[in-house]
Amino acid sequence: MGLDKATLPFGPELMLTRVVRLLGEVVDSIVVVAAAGGQELPPLPPDVRVVRDQRESRGPLEGLYAGLSALPPEIDAAYATSCDVPLLVPAFVSRMFDLLEANAIAVPYCDDYPHPLAAVYRPATVLPVVDSLLKADRLRPVFLFEMVPTRMVKREELVDVDPELSTLENLNHPVDYLAALASAGFSAPPDVVAQIAAHESRRTK
Repeated sequence: MGLDKATLPFGPELMLTRVVRLLGEVVDSIVVVAAAGGQELPPLPPDVRVVRDQRESRGPLEGLYAGLSALPPEIDAAYATSCDVPLLVPAFVSRMFDLLEANAIAVPYCDDYPHPLAAVYRPATVLPVVDSLLKADRLRPVFLFEMVPTRMVKREELVDVDPELSTLENLNHPVDYLAALASAGFSAPPDVVAQIAAHESRRTK
């Protein structure tokens, strides 16, 4: 993206602020995991706990371990998401909890691959396994799915609550960000457009 996704404007909010608000409609406790290198975050509600990865550049399992470890012990299951999904549909999150059933993980399997950062995890079962994988430098989420009871949730189980599966639309490039803004009826502030243009210019040189 070239810019910090968490602080990108999205209508009247910033990206992370919006995702936290949407999640707050369907979950009781929210933990935000920031990067280990001192990532700046926008202001968040006082009941949102912020923790950091222990080590940099270790992928989603590192963040998952930090986030699940920080949850209150009475939390039986938690939904994990990235911050760059401003079109997240709260009903999608609720459906993923419903589909967990007796499994340790419920993960969407759409477009021929799983989406570990749109999935539900049982901390008590998952944390020891994630810890062992991190210590062994086995950083791919698929290793976790192979080691605990995991339900692969199919597209047809989700489209009635999220027809376009917008919850799975990560914004990895400026064009994704601009398209998501347009979809939500917003436009990018001129200064952000200028920063994106400058980043694209440097990238193509």
